[in-house]
Amino acid sequence: MPEPLTQAAFRADLAEVLHQRPDDVDLDENPLYAGLDSLRIAALAERWRDAGAEVSFVELAERTSFAQWWQLLAERLAGAPRAGA
Repeated sequence: MPEPLTQAAFRADLAEVLHQRPDDVDLDENPLYAGLDSLRIAALAERWRDAGAEVSFVELAERTSFAQWWQLLAERLAGAPRAGA
């Protein structure tokens, strides 16, 4: 079972694909300007869906900062049914 998606895990996921340390990820940066391509965005979307955040590639691609990505993910996680509920 995947780890719960927290903001720290989100930053770690971004850092992994950007080859940075999590603390170096600028959440105000545009994902495309940061160097993410469509394959990496799709892989991140799949990873985050596995963690319980129903989000699509298109929804991520429409947003212009990592902060907007986290806002979307947090909203989806808040609306996700809890185990045993």
